[in-house]
Amino acid sequence: MIGADNDTHIAVVGMACRLPGASTPEEYWDNLVAGVDSVRPFSREELQEWGHDPDSLTDPRYVPMHGIIDGIGEFDADFFQFSARDATMLNPQHQLFLECAWEALERAGYDPRATPGTVGVYAGAGRNGYGSVVQAQADRFPGVDGLALLIANEPEHLSTRVSYKLGLTGPSMAVMTACSTSLVAVHEASRALLAGECDVALAGGVSLRLPRSGYLYREGGTMSPDGRCRTFSADARGIVGGDGAGVVVLRRAQDALDDGDHVHAVIRGSAVNNDGHDRAGFTAPSVRGQAEVIRLAHAAAEVGPETISYVEAHGTGTPVGDPIEVTALTQAFRSGPVTPGSVLLGSVKTNIGHTDTAAGVAGLIKAVLALEHRTVPATLNFERPNPVIDFADSPFTVNTERRDWDASPFPRRAGVSSFGIGGTNAHVVLEEAPQAPLSAEPVERGMLLVLSARTPEALRAASRRLAQHLLRHPELPLSEVACTLQLGRHAFAHRRYVVCADHAGAVAALTAPAPAPVADRALPQQPDALLDLLGGTGDLPDQERAALLDALGRLWQDGAPVDWARLYAAARPRRVPLPTYPFERRTYLVRPEPFVRDLPAEAPRDLAQAADGTALESVEDRLAVLFGKVLGGSGQVDSGQVDSGEVDGRDFFELGGDSLSAVQLLSLVEDEFGVSPPLEAVFDAPTVPEFAVVIVDLLATLHATETDSETRGTA
Repeated sequence: MIGADNDTHIAVVGMACRLPGASTPEEYWDNLVAGVDSVRPFSREELQEWGHDPDSLTDPRYVPMHGIIDGIGEFDADFFQFSARDATMLNPQHQLFLECAWEALERAGYDPRATPGTVGVYAGAGRNGYGSVVQAQADRFPGVDGLALLIANEPEHLSTRVSYKLGLTGPSMAVMTACSTSLVAVHEASRALLAGECDVALAGGVSLRLPRSGYLYREGGTMSPDGRCRTFSADARGIVGGDGAGVVVLRRAQDALDDGDHVHAVIRGSAVNNDGHDRAGFTAPSVRGQAEVIRLAHAAAEVGPETISYVEAHGTGTPVGDPIEVTALTQAFRSGPVTPGSVLLGSVKTNIGHTDTAAGVAGLIKAVLALEHRTVPATLNFERPNPVIDFADSPFTVNTERRDWDASPFPRRAGVSSFGIGGTNAHVVLEEAPQAPLSAEPVERGMLLVLSARTPEALRAASRRLAQHLLRHPELPLSEVACTLQLGRHAFAHRRYVVCADHAGAVAALTAPAPAPVADRALPQQPDALLDLLGGTGDLPDQERAALLDALGRLWQDGAPVDWARLYAAARPRRVPLPTYPFERRTYLVRPEPFVRDLPAEAPRDLAQAADGTALESVEDRLAVLFGKVLGGSGQVDSGQVDSGEVDGRDFFELGGDSLSAVQLLSLVEDEFGVSPPLEAVFDAPTVPEFAVVIVDLLATLHATETDSETRGTA
């Protein structure tokens, strides 16, 4: 556990997220423990709104599934001081992450615009098509140039925008390692804290698919044929995408304990590496690289693998990736005396899909919540183990049902993995938080709860949120609630206060209309004098205390600056997570122009009907161009060389192709010729002349089928 002699641990003191089916960590946890599958299909109306051809939705290979975040483009532009034009141009990923950053600091009990010390930001975003959508309607944004559009959309401006809008002066770094981005961000933020580069760090990531769309399933590709992720299961056939945003607030663990922060969990250690060239291709994973990063994380955490009882896996649900991951985990865990089947294994991708750059922090928040609640949620869609995975000879058991996380001789510990395309791997070792001391504050003692907002409507919403929270959490000491509201919230212009002795009184006052001002009583009317009186060592009688509190509340409500820290000169209660600011969102979003159908192209029937070889030569010429498009980046071939015979007769894989580029080639073939060869055809007929024969045969079959259908229709 954490001790004063250990200065290498990092505390997770705040969290915020927007994930499929959840807008808060509490909603996320409720879905996880209930086994909710938050992946759903896009409706026909949703897809039409984004300019898609409705007839294309009938393609049997089209999968409209996605882990969807609702309310994309809904943003409180006024709160963050954006004009309507700039807010609309701003990528919704940036909108979402900015709100999450504010919420995370409030959940940690800190005023986002006055957090003590230096605050760093380490985060990454995926790339989507929103910038192109905006650019296509540039007339809506007069005077906006290409640079402004890039700044509003590109991932490298995500962290620095948060630092600018919140006034954070620590390091502000863009992290970009594909799927492992947000867990690498957590690692880098932890290192910065330990190096003294900042006192508080925000770390996380965001990914939104824009324009909204499903995907075409390609046999042999990475996507699931039915939009379900079946991690480690025998019927696992691929991933399904998901939207997501997540932010954690990190501090050096001893600082967090000294300052009374609410510690959700502790990062004991983490590691990052790369697979290098020891793998089948750039997009392929490596057993060696994954095993090594897990061993390095165990070493950094100074724990043996036998002390870890749960692993939140990367767990994509692909036939190749899952066996490699379990093999790597098994190798890493064999360095300690681990009992076979004793370590539970799970993946949140079965609940929300693969959230790309946000996947690592989504898994981290799940593991943190599991430690905090001492419960391991079920992994969904698991029927029977993948026969390629040797679970019998491993320490792991896929957790298929919600179960209590029982105590053991060691503190509860979890590992979290995230592996990115390109080979950058990250692993984090978490430990349950130390038991917080119970508050000694008597519940009947009067407390001053303060709330503020930018508008009267938001203030009323904040009052309702707090009342509902107190009803759900009667165990919260009011002293901790009062302290968190006083020290951990920004003071806006519209204010109210409540003096109460218990939860019932607080709820009653918060749900009633704000009282009208009353005449001042004969008490000191300077905030400092009241603060000294209330914060003194002697106890005031209850009635008198309730009256120093009411006077102080009235002064604060009228706009007087109050140095709340003077109330807690002797001892300060712990901070506790409370509801965050009720953003007043409006829609700032550009969608594509409505879909307009082009005239249908003539079917290339002559290619199949010709018998003199002309059709085959035509297919070869066009196919060579497609080879060049897919392989042009290899430096060995490009589309301008097709007439010189550079492609003819040369093997697709010798030219630099791999399984992923083969899937891309099939997509281009379908667009060009209207037929869909199987993936195996590229391996069986890897040259242009050989593959052209496959296409001609398919065209002939298609033509014969259509002719037969027309004949029967005429008859």
